[in-house]
Amino acid sequence: MVAKQIDDLEISPFPTIEDRLREKSLKREAVLRAAVRTFNARGFQAASLDEVAASLKISKPTIYRYLGNKEQVLLECVTRGLEMLQHAAAQAQAEAGTGLMRLSRFLRRYAEINMDDFGRCVIRTDDAALSAEGRRHFRALKAKIDHAMRGLIADGIADGSIAPLNVKMTAFALAGALNWPARWHDPSRDMSAEEIAGAMVDVLVQGLAPRG
Repeated sequence: MVAKQIDDLEISPFPTIEDRLREKSLKREAVLRAAVRTFNARGFQAASLDEVAASLKISKPTIYRYLGNKEQVLLECVTRGLEMLQHAAAQAQAEAGTGLMRLSRFLRRYAEINMDDFGRCVIRTDDAALSAEGRRHFRALKAKIDHAMRGLIADGIADGSIAPLNVKMTAFALAGALNWPARWHDPSRDMSAEEIAGAMVDVLVQGLAPRG
């Protein structure tokens, strides 16, 4: 009877390779999300993988299996955030409009990402806590974002939509201002990330417009 029931099944009762890979990916994402929130709440040095494991009701070796040791987990978190910023920069660079318009779009997305879990981790991570190799990786990724922002500023200066300012200092000022919400924004009490990003960028770009 059991054999006949099995024969009657149209699909195997066992998970396919795709099913197992999807399940593994979902579990890895859950571990990564729990880790980034722990790092953001406690700080990298104070946080422990034991806390992350406890929050998911799993063992610490499970985290090692999916993501590696504590520094590897952190690097995965900041890499995710920086890749989101790189994607936002690439989108802005590819869009139509003046340099100031494209820079404004990027800055809004930059601020929004920095108020999300992974972007917040980028801002709150002190690379002094990393190994020499980890620090080089982190700084190299951050340098790409700085380079992209400077490029958009330079484009605006070239087309006249941005005043002839010092590109390096302008990028520092913009990034410095838009990094701060990652430290104080509380989504349960403050304005939304989109509202804060829009308000701050509106204030900042008015100082970039050429003077009549």
